[in-house]
Amino acid sequence: MLDLPRLQALRAVAVFGTVTAAAGALHCTPSAISQHLAKLERETRSTLVEKDGRRLRLTGAGRILAEHAGRILAGVEEAEAALAAHQETVSGHLSIASFPTACRGLLPHALRSLAVDHPRLEPTLQEGDRQDSFGGVLRGTVDVAVIDEWLDLPADYPAGLASLELGLDVGDLILPVDHPLAGRSGPVHIDDLRGERWIASKPGTVCHDWLQRMLPGARPTILVNEFETQLTFVAERLGVAFIPRLARSTLPPGVVARPITPEAARRVSVVWRAAASGRPAVAATVTALREAWSHRDHWAGDMSVHVV
Repeated sequence: MLDLPRLQALRAVAVFGTVTAAAGALHCTPSAISQHLAKLERETRSTLVEKDGRRLRLTGAGRILAEHAGRILAGVEEAEAALAAHQETVSGHLSIASFPTACRGLLPHALRSLAVDHPRLEPTLQEGDRQDSFGGVLRGTVDVAVIDEWLDLPADYPAGLASLELGLDVGDLILPVDHPLAGRSGPVHIDDLRGERWIASKPGTVCHDWLQRMLPGARPTILVNEFETQLTFVAERLGVAFIPRLARSTLPPGVVARPITPEAARRVSVVWRAAASGRPAVAATVTALREAWSHRDHWAGDMSVHVV
């Protein structure tokens, strides 16, 4: 019979590519990974991995066994989730990943709810972008992730994940109160923003990428990732900014927010491994995030759009 820890080692090498990375994911030593692989090769009488520079490359037999290992390990996780559900316990360790603005605008309230309702649960939180979160969930280093995707650029969800949409986070144009566009009625059309001085996040961030897609010629003069800092620059009349409502607290004096047309919105969702859907800790965390989202207007400060 194939040994589960040895299958875990092979699967980890298939996902991470190196013994060292696989050992880090499984919280063991590289020597232990190498020993598991060697024993698995003897058990199966097959060569499963070959050296490829500093990485390990799976052979044909290794790829076949790694694919089956993925399904076997998913089945084991489903069994563990079913047993935990039978025992009705919300306890143990649970890892959460989230994109930065949700870390600020959503997770504090969800984690507080979990602490009150499920004191035996020990959640941890790490900040990361969508791809990092997807990878962490697939590898098993993250249990639940909060991710975002622009409506005009939807994400590709990897197989094996379950998801729940929390809602849409709309982005607004942030202007000095005396800007010519600040007093217009109705939304500001994106074409009216050509030639503006922009204050934006750094290249590679979701908001900077949105700006480049919508206004290809835009060249931000101030690049800072912290949205609160962007607001202070707008208040000093140094430019305009685009900020999602989830990332925004109370607007400082001298600044207004206006809607944009076409509407700029991103979908915010929770993802987790489908095999872990029956785990009470996962279900409780998803519920806490959903409730935090539904009540965000009560604690998120000034989320409204101000029109002068």
